[in-house]
Amino acid sequence: MVPGVPLPPEIQLAQRLAGNEQVTRDRALRKLQKYIVARSQRATGGFTPEELLKVWKGLFYCMWMQDKPLQQEDLGRTIAQLVHAFQTTESQHLFLRAFWQTMIREWVGIDRLRLDKFYMLMRMVLSESLKAVKTGGWEERQIEQLLQLLTTEILSPDSQAPNGVKSHFLEIFLEELTKVGAAELTADQNLQFIKPFCQIAARTKDSLVLHKITQSIFEAIVEQAPLAIEDLMNELDAQSGEGEGSDEDDGDDDSDEASEDEQDLQDTAPKNQPAGSVSRADLEVDEEAWDDEEDTGPVLQFDYEAVANKLFKLASRQSTPSQNRKRLYKVIQKLRDLAGGEALVGTEMVPQYTHARTQSIERSTVVCVGGGRVRLKGPTALTVPPCLLGGAQASSPVLAPGGLATFYCPVLSCQ
Repeated sequence: MVPGVPLPPEIQLAQRLAGNEQVTRDRALRKLQKYIVARSQRATGGFTPEELLKVWKGLFYCMWMQDKPLQQEDLGRTIAQLVHAFQTTESQHLFLRAFWQTMIREWVGIDRLRLDKFYMLMRMVLSESLKAVKTGGWEERQIEQLLQLLTTEILSPDSQAPNGVKSHFLEIFLEELTKVGAAELTADQNLQFIKPFCQIAARTKDSLVLHKITQSIFEAIVEQAPLAIEDLMNELDAQSGEGEGSDEDDGDDDSDEASEDEQDLQDTAPKNQPAGSVSRADLEVDEEAWDDEEDTGPVLQFDYEAVANKLFKLASRQSTPSQNRKRLYKVIQKLRDLAGGEALVGTEMVPQYTHARTQSIERSTVVCVGGGRVRLKGPTALTVPPCLLGGAQASSPVLAPGGLATFYCPVLSCQ
């Protein structure tokens, strides 16, 4: 090197980012953010892939040197948010591509004690990547470009990504997409997001990739279906609650009497209940606890039939390996069951709950919401049989027209 020739700014910043002193690293990170904003605003002379790889090497070792979990989290968030400092989509994608290439290159050198903070960094960078697309209004072209970048660098047969990077990326993708876009994305947009994973699952010869895509993408969609139903039911609850508000005042006296009767029943209830029986108090407590546990945010909405058709089109090709086809056909069947309502609506199982002393609930909708429970949405006034309440000792409540209620289901297999 010729003496007296200054190093390029990105190399100087990378060296300071990897410095021993935290004050030096923090100052370099602030300067890097300003440098990115200033340089990416130029019409010409933007960052090259090689320059961004040097920047990311400095950022990688900046994270490497950081101790203490809370400070690691703050640093990871600051690093991930650098993507928003770039002024164009192209420069953002160059920055993200350099990140994944850096993680792939440096992964084998990460020791066990530092692994968690780099898992966290991957999650944060993926989240900010999706937020950048969200800022652009979920524009179709930006979605395609981001997905192509991710699948090429991480899941392509030509990629050198270690299994740890592949596994963690597939485990967190749908989780982060849910956090960022579940409240806004349509079923068609969600299908666009998982389309590359459908294609890879149909052609990959990597058993790990096939397993992780099936488990973390397709099976996760199936498992989230009851939560999507729950979102819809919450809306129905809110709508029906507005109509019932005007009747609350008229029913105060009746409510007081009902409360007294309920208290009398609790006082006179037998202390030793038969094995396997469930008291009303236990049901109410468990119901509240279960509702708290299931109080999740919005979930991704999918057109299950469209997803199944897309997978079937890919899985039925002659070029699809038999192992992949067999695995995907199982997923397709589950998705088609969801599309037809068979997995969530148990109308075929309803007759076994018809009792001589209760009205038939054959015309009601029995929806499995998991956790050993079913939810009934009655199109007409009907009586819920005791078997759905966990024991013959429980009385049978009347479900009003269009009403909605959730009960224990000890006999219906809804796990």
